[in-house]
Amino acid sequence: MRRVDTQYPVDPTEDAEEPRFTFGLIRDVAGLLADKGYPKVENSQDFVRLQQALYEFLYSTEFWHYF
Repeated sequence: MRRVDTQYPVDPTEDAEEPRFTFGLIRDVAGLLADKGYPKVENSQDFVRLQQALYEFLYSTEFWHYF
């Protein structure tokens, strides 16, 4: 359960697939990281890891046990 003062994780929409969580979103986040000086995400494994990390942040209550 999330704390009252936090916005994340959010509940995914009721669709079978979350329409907001697309490869375009992952690509955009990867681009922002590169713009800030991090290495470019060019490897498919790195894209998958970024996708998993972002999904955890956005939707998983399991992620929050780290904090």
